[in-house]
Amino acid sequence: MDQIERIKRMEEISERSSLAIQNLTAALTDYEKIVKELKKLSDYYGSANWVRDYEDDEKGKFPADMKRGVLSEDGIYDILMENREAVKLMGKLVDYNLSKEIM
Repeated sequence: MDQIERIKRMEEISERSSLAIQNLTAALTDYEKIVKELKKLSDYYGSANWVRDYEDDEKGKFPADMKRGVLSEDGIYDILMENREAVKLMGKLVDYNLSKEIM
């Protein structure tokens, strides 16, 4: 690779990296705001309140047009598993950055 090609390639990497880092920072900022709320959702799932809400929903006690995805058998569970996978990925990326001494 000659000098001009190398500089062009590094410029491409620089631009893509900058955009990806900006997007990641925005996403992590959003995640940071919601993570404590996610704990509340986790605590609710399977609690006595959730069971009562689920049973009352099955009895038709709530308005038909009311959102209630949290009462589905898999709704909250799926979110919690997605969170677990996202946290694992973040851990892998941190480990990679530290092992490669990316500053």
